[in-house]
Amino acid sequence: MRGKLREYRRGRDFGGSTEPQGGTRTNEGNSEPRFVVQKHDASSLHYDFRLEAEGVLKSWALPKGPSVDPRDKRLAIRTEDHPLDYADFEGVIPEGEYGAGTVLVWDRGSYGLRTDQEEDVAQLLERGRIDIWLEGHKLRGGYTLLRMSNRTEDQWLLVKMSDEGADRRRKPLKRQPRSVRSGADLSTIAARGGQPE
Repeated sequence: MRGKLREYRRGRDFGGSTEPQGGTRTNEGNSEPRFVVQKHDASSLHYDFRLEAEGVLKSWALPKGPSVDPRDKRLAIRTEDHPLDYADFEGVIPEGEYGAGTVLVWDRGSYGLRTDQEEDVAQLLERGRIDIWLEGHKLRGGYTLLRMSNRTEDQWLLVKMSDEGADRRRKPLKRQPRSVRSGADLSTIAARGGQPE
């Protein structure tokens, strides 16, 4: 576990940031792994998509956020693994720190692999394709994470599958901007300095 979070910890000063250091939360007792999507107003507004696997959150930055329209292919840039504690993190990362800006929990829930996938998430990451089923508050149904060919290993696509959760008219990024954890929006979290109410 320590090795998996080395890159995450190396880029942060926990004396100045309220981000979790990791190691204080597990998923014991929960049969299904979790996913979280965090809205992150850093140098540019983006969304962070995270899947629980191997005791950490496997993570991607989505410059345009997730879509519920199967026609959209959203760039997903692989980032460092994050600790499980990060699934609940909302707050303000101070100026001068890696990822400085305001973070809220935009969506979360459980996920599963498509039933015909026999490998685990680590093996599927290596192969460059993961088909998942999300059970979140805002995102539901099938999604594919696909590593782009002829690109670096860090560039993937996140694509919504055509299923009952697909709806090209629904615009959750615009119409549902608030946190599913606290009900707050980015400006509220920023105004209170990331402190809970």
